[in-house]
Amino acid sequence: MGIRKKNVISKIKSNKELYILVLIGGLYSLSTALSNTFVNVYLWKQNEALLDLGIYNLAVVLLQGAAFLVAGGLAKKVDRIIVLRIGVCFLASFYLVVLFFTSGSRLYLVLIGSLLGLGYGFYWLAYNLLTFEITEPETRDSFNGLQGISGSLGGMIGPFFAGYVISSLTGNTGYLIIFGLSLSLFVVAVICSFFLNRRAAEGRYHLRDVMEERKQNPDWKRITYANYSQGLREGVFVFIISVFVFIETGSEMALGTYALISSGISFLAYFLVGRYLKVTYRKRSMFVGAILLYAAIAFLVYQVSYIKLLIFASVIALAYPLLFVPYMSLTYDVIGRAREAALYRIEYIVIRELYLNAGRATSILVFMAIVIFLPESFGIKILLLGAGAGHVFVYFFMRKVAMRNVD
Repeated sequence: MGIRKKNVISKIKSNKELYILVLIGGLYSLSTALSNTFVNVYLWKQNEALLDLGIYNLAVVLLQGAAFLVAGGLAKKVDRIIVLRIGVCFLASFYLVVLFFTSGSRLYLVLIGSLLGLGYGFYWLAYNLLTFEITEPETRDSFNGLQGISGSLGGMIGPFFAGYVISSLTGNTGYLIIFGLSLSLFVVAVICSFFLNRRAAEGRYHLRDVMEERKQNPDWKRITYANYSQGLREGVFVFIISVFVFIETGSEMALGTYALISSGISFLAYFLVGRYLKVTYRKRSMFVGAILLYAAIAFLVYQVSYIKLLIFASVIALAYPLLFVPYMSLTYDVIGRAREAALYRIEYIVIRELYLNAGRATSILVFMAIVIFLPESFGIKILLLGAGAGHVFVYFFMRKVAMRNVD
């Protein structure tokens, strides 16, 4: 092991805040893995209407974007850890409403989608900002690998356990127990946040200046386009696959098994990529990951079966770490060396997330139009092939981003 590698490991081990951040991220991942895998199925079972899922998920991404704007301004005035706690409180409110109120109305879908979107926006603004501040360029690949591992562990344990509980109980009892557990985990995450050092806010909120930076900084412009492309795929894929699995099997337990297999493979892949990926191989890793992610869609467009869905899950579980570990590290590197990065780091993260959510909203709006105007089976296949190319475009934009010098 080289001296540089030893120094990186030493920095990670000595940074206690990094581990607390990973723990908070792990609790978030476990909580969302327990419930979010099944929320769309829970809602779909009310009316079996794909359009309703579009309305719910559109509310999520639109309010998430709005929350990023507000949270960014707030993070300039108060401690960003407070912003993190506000996000967790909104997420907890989402589960409280789902636990104690039930309705098949579309207004209800907008309400719970809005609460979830607000929670996501405040939480991820603070979490991404803390990631940028706590990590350093040489520790980011390892941190992203650790974060991926904790997320994969949550993805292994949560859905399988939730699927077992939901399948074992009658009616919606299992869903209510799982939503209650998710609420409890968010409370623990808030407690953990008290062990992070406070970070004073400073300066004015200059979103326009950071948006204008795209004209002067081609790498920053590429980052924003890459995030829009990422959103194009995520907007639909984040919810439609779980519904596919449930429609094909009619079993929450089968959905939990699907998530267990996917997350188990992802756990190993994140560990290997985070530990062994060299900075010089980042772009090659992204290329392989992007191609695999698009190729996997072949298993969704012709005679879909549970076996094909499991193969799809296995392929994307291998491919995501190859793309996202170097992609996120490069993103933070570009922000770190951008103009006035120390002063405008909040604005850079807000703009990045706005492009990501714009891509998601575009994807969901197209999905809703397809459900309304085209035969569902044909239209969704076309959408999957189109939106699924989003990660290929991520690589297309990121391949020209300048990498920092390495020894």
